[in-house]
Amino acid sequence: MKVILFDFDGTIVNSVDAGILITNRLAKEFGFPPFDEETLEELKNLGSRGALKRSQIPVWQLPFLIRRFTYELKQEIPHLKLFPQMQETLLELKQQGYILGIVSTNSVKNIEEFLRVQKLLSVFDVISTNYSLFGKSRLIQKIIRQQKLHPNQVYYVGDETRDIEAAKKSGVRSIAATWGLNSAEILLKYEPDFLINHPTELRNLFIDKAQF
Repeated sequence: MKVILFDFDGTIVNSVDAGILITNRLAKEFGFPPFDEETLEELKNLGSRGALKRSQIPVWQLPFLIRRFTYELKQEIPHLKLFPQMQETLLELKQQGYILGIVSTNSVKNIEEFLRVQKLLSVFDVISTNYSLFGKSRLIQKIIRQQKLHPNQVYYVGDETRDIEAAKKSGVRSIAATWGLNSAEILLKYEPDFLINHPTELRNLFIDKAQF
């Protein structure tokens, strides 16, 4: 049995642009400078921790900012889109018998609403979230305990370096997706188990049992 856990924003749903607009709207209220195009390009090539430092967002305000961000993002759900071929990929993996889950700093309500709109809610067996930017490893470990899994059964797919870190800390294999927030160059520096450039590569990776 293989379990594939996914990050949500930037991995399943193309919410990066909406997220930047929301973050910039909240910048003055939370006391950090808004992101211009030059800064955004720079952040793509920094690890998650480096990007946080460069953004000048006060660390103590992060939980409050994330909560507010997810509330604002709720208004954008009707306009958000899946990445190309993501729906077909998820459906095929499910059909092949894989257990699918989501681990995210977004809210369960937002995720379930988006999946409901996309008619994909039944595809996922578990959705686990918290508002801690670097707390995904605890969520992965919780799923492993609750589902009585061994870490070598689990893969975590994400678009940021913190997703790779969370996978490594949890003892599961990491799959870095280059179509989201972080660049391929910085993702490779964190040494994921796999690096993929398109959702269809997930189908090839998991259906071809020789990869494992």
